[in-house]
This record gives sequence, C-alpha cells and structure tokens, in this order.
Amino acid sequence: MNSRPMPLICDDYELRFESLFKAGRALAFPCDAQGGVSLDALSDRARQNYLFARAVVGREYATPIVLRSRGVRN
Repeated sequence: MNSRPMPLICDDYELRFESLFKAGRALAFPCDAQGGVSLDALSDRARQNYLFARAVVGREYATPIVLRSRGVRN
C-alpha cells in the first residue's frame, strides 16, 4: 500500500479496503499491481476517503488488498 506519483492511472487493479463491521461495505481505489495509488489522479472526495481508510486500518477497515478490476478480462 503505497501512495506515490504515477504517470498514468491504470484501471486494471483496485486497492480495496473492506469494512470490519458491515459485510459488503468497502472503499476501493484505482491502483497499480503493487497497490500504489496516485493521489493526484483522485478527486478531492476520493482522496479524503483513501486517506481516512488508511488511517483506520485495523479499527474500521481491514488491511487493503489488491484485486483485478471487475472490468478486466484475461
């Protein structure tokens, strides 16, 4: 889980934070294969949600996982 500048957003992967208390509730953000999220590419609201989710890992959200985006086909 890194937040570093990336030249392009690739929609092939998402970094997903699952809620610890509400099944099916999660926050997901576009990322690279290693979980790097480009903060500059996020909207203000998405950036705030991302920073919040990172801050409450273990209290509100589980450790994030990197998943292939649903629209990607092999």
